Formats: sequence, C-alpha cells, structure tokens
Amino acid sequence: MLFDSTHTRRGKRQKQVVKAYYSRFHLMKGKSNHAMEDCLVSEFKVVDDNELGLFAIFDGHMGHDVAKYLQGHLFDNILKQSDFWTDTVSALKNAYQTTDKEILEQSFQLGKGGSTAVTAILINGHKLVVANVGDSRAVICRKGAAKQLSVDHEPSKERQLIESKGGFVSNIPGDVPRVDGQLAVARAFGDKSLKRHLSSEPDIAVEIIDDDVEFIILASMDLWKVMSNQEAVESIRSIKDSHSAAKRLIDEAISRKSKDDISCIVVRFH
Repeated sequence: MLFDSTHTRRGKRQKQVVKAYYSRFHLMKGKSNHAMEDCLVSEFKVVDDNELGLFAIFDGHMGHDVAKYLQGHLFDNILKQSDFWTDTVSALKNAYQTTDKEILEQSFQLGKGGSTAVTAILINGHKLVVANVGDSRAVICRKGAAKQLSVDHEPSKERQLIESKGGFVSNIPGDVPRVDGQLAVARAFGDKSLKRHLSSEPDIAVEIIDDDVEFIILASMDLWKVMSNQEAVESIRSIKDSHSAAKRLIDEAISRKSKDDISCIVVRFH
C-alpha cells in the first residue's frame, strides 16, 4: 500500500517557499494467518493557523480493532487538549490516558486485544514531538547518525513496575519475557484483562528540526527486530524518494526473515 503526502511550508508573511516535507509509507502483511493488524496515520493539516504534520504507527495484537480506533481518535484527542500549544508534553500524556480509557470502556465492541503506538507531531516545521507506548520505534537521521527518539517498553526493563502492580514477568511459555506470561510489551493501549499490570503512559521526546536533521523513520518492531537503527538510516540515506525508502526498509527486513506485519513511514525534511 502506498501513501504520498507532500507539504510545502511558506513563511507567514512571505510568498517564497521556505521548506518542503515529503512523507510516504509502506505496509507489508506478514506470513501469519491473522489479518493485517497494523494501522497508521501520515498527514499534514493546519490547526489554529499552525502547520502540523501528524504521523503514527499503531501495531495491534489479538486483532486490529484497537489499532483502528487509535487511527481514528488519538490525534483528535491530542488536539482537543486545551494546553496542546502551551504544554504539548502534558497534553500528549493526558490524551494517551483519555484514549486508553475510551478503549477500555468500549472493550465489548473493540475486543480483548490491544495496540502499541508511536506518534510524531511536527509543529510548524520546527519542533518534532514523539510519544510512544510499546515497541514501535521512531528514529531520526542527524548528519548520517541514527538517534532513537522512542523507548522500547520491554517487560524485562519494567519488571519492577509490573511487579509493584501485582503482575509478573515470565518467558514461560514462549521465548521472550512477557507480562503475566502473555504480552511481550510492558505498555500498550487496551488489553483489558492485563490492564492492572500494564501502563499506557507514553515516553515523550522533543527534537528541534534544524538543517542537520535529514529524515525520520517510524516503523513497527518487526523491522527493528532484524535491523539496527544505524543500519536502517544507512540503508536509505541516499534514497530521496520517501516511498522508495520505506519500501527498501521493509524489503530488507523481509530478506532478513522478518515474518510478521511491518509498517514504515519515512518523512524527509530535505
């Protein structure tokens, strides 16, 4: 699947073009028997005379309904926060919690599954705010060097928090540590049966987009399982077309035997 979004930013009081951004994504259905569980957002819009780029990957598990709900509601909830422009970090935290509460209240309709999330908001082409729960990842390229802006919320890293809530971390059954032996991420939306032991509080990073920042990659974990951040950056740095870059990353992950659904967004800043 291909999405093409090109946005040209103009100065508030000038006619000349000052910068253009290109965002495209690519998705690949994995080899498993379940339906595609990933959903994403990649769009530009103007809100209160401010230019926003909204990008997100939602990696669902045990169904796609929660990921689909996030696709349709999370950014709306973020932008509804009264302090979005003055305290974006607080607004994001509140919106993540509000959205998770909505999902839990609708668990009968949305099912017992859940979803990870990584969101990136580009504000007036200058400030990038990244938030995430789970293990989908955001990585920027700054002068050829990879920098991870998200945090991988692995159960082994958050064992103390999980146990303080009455849960446990075990890799039995399975081959990776899981919350209550079931879920391989320590933070997620939904998952009502595990929610007492799970958090939906995001980690948040703010990055200023200057001339040294070349692009950002958002991708689900099944890309990062087989590729380091630096390998991903180096494999697409010379590719100026964002869709070709996203497709290259997914093709490379598949060649390295990644088997589950993979979603990838590449946003180039120049």
